[in-house]
Amino acid sequence: MSPMRQSERDLASDMPALIVRLPDGSVLRFSGPFHIGRDLDSDVPVQDVHVSRRHAIVSFARGHWSIRDLQSSNGLWVDGERVETAAIGEGLTVLLGLDGPSLQFYPETPLEAPAPETETEDSSTDDSVMLDGYAERYFGSASEGEMGGRTLMIRKAFQKVQQKERRRHRLAITAVALAGLCAVGYAAYAHVRLRTLEARAQRDFYSMKSVDVMIAEREQEAARSGSADGQQQVRAYMEQRRELEKNYEQYLAKLYDRKLTEQERLILKVTRLFGECEVAAPEGYMREVTRFIRMWQSTNRFPQAIKLAQERGFTKRIVAEFKARDLPAQYFYLAMQESDFNVVASGKRTRWGIAKGMWQFIPETGAKYGLTIGQRHESPGPDPGDDRLNWERATGAAARYIKDIYATDAQASGLLVMASYNWGERRIIDLLRTMPANPRERNFWQVLEKHPDRLPSETYNYVFSIVSAAVIGENPRLFGYQFDSPLLDQR
Repeated sequence: MSPMRQSERDLASDMPALIVRLPDGSVLRFSGPFHIGRDLDSDVPVQDVHVSRRHAIVSFARGHWSIRDLQSSNGLWVDGERVETAAIGEGLTVLLGLDGPSLQFYPETPLEAPAPETETEDSSTDDSVMLDGYAERYFGSASEGEMGGRTLMIRKAFQKVQQKERRRHRLAITAVALAGLCAVGYAAYAHVRLRTLEARAQRDFYSMKSVDVMIAEREQEAARSGSADGQQQVRAYMEQRRELEKNYEQYLAKLYDRKLTEQERLILKVTRLFGECEVAAPEGYMREVTRFIRMWQSTNRFPQAIKLAQERGFTKRIVAEFKARDLPAQYFYLAMQESDFNVVASGKRTRWGIAKGMWQFIPETGAKYGLTIGQRHESPGPDPGDDRLNWERATGAAARYIKDIYATDAQASGLLVMASYNWGERRIIDLLRTMPANPRERNFWQVLEKHPDRLPSETYNYVFSIVSAAVIGENPRLFGYQFDSPLLDQR
């Protein structure tokens, strides 16, 4: 039996009517079950390639409306998840296919007649008595047979006026209610669209991260074996990554069509350059980066270090080493955080020895990456025989070391790479291996959430210091410095 629409016939049951808003903005009203589909005979025909001929059915049972998928090709999607059935409740927005059109459903709200206004008691007792008399005479409990013609006419006229007033109130309330429902419906649609875009962006981003891990692993294998097949695999993965990045950028363009400050845009840009999904960044991340930016601004450390690097020609070589390994040039700021570009810097004595040089290698790691460790490695200060103090050799070793960290369980997360460089990759790996084995669940955000007490405050500050320095470095003039980006001509 075909469902009955209010525009065609009267309702034939006591179930609450259901309002359906179509993609073109038109509204239908149903009082019984109805079908949705591309078929023109459907009760709700939706002409779209994502919609099956008989896509879904909406029905009323056990006191509520619900929608059920009829084994359609593209399914029903609610809040970014595919569902078989969904309760409509007080309102629901459904996508017919993940990229398909949306329908909004909400039950009709019954309208009640406004309560009659109460009389205001007059301050005059005589007037009150007089009014009570008129009220009893014209509007009291007397039957029509007991009234005179004049009284009867006044009573009927008053009843007619009351009916008009009730209709006027109903129309006004209905208009307000419909406007409110439209606003709520649009807000719900916008929210669902935003969440869907975010889910797609994160999906493509973490697919890119998986490809990054595979690229790093294949590059290591190819370097060890010298295999031409390995290099060919790397090129194929890189092509796949470029396609994913293109899709990701399209999603970002839609997500960030809202107004952002230039500083906010730079924070998101640098976060992404370092290999973290800016869409997945937790609430408060921008505020924290901004706090560290202010810390840089409170001292002369940033401009002094940049001036030293520029004058001594460090910038060009550092950027070239990282670009050669497809790593972000912004790792330039890791050296600034480590040593302020002091090539003879010595760290504190630790059980792993004394870290030395611009990149602050400990003896074991420096030797692992081909640096000669001087005879005075157990003493702070200069050592002509120690390659860690040779900034050019140490820069090449640092780039290789950071590239290798990318291929570990850090899974191409630049912020985790920084944490590994500071705290030790073995410690970070031990934390990560307590977490699910995929980039979506193994990233800096997840480590902060799941192990807030394990990550040392020194490492936390280290990571945010580098990120905030890189943000400033994108446009120093925006942050009050009188020079351009040191990386501007090096990329």
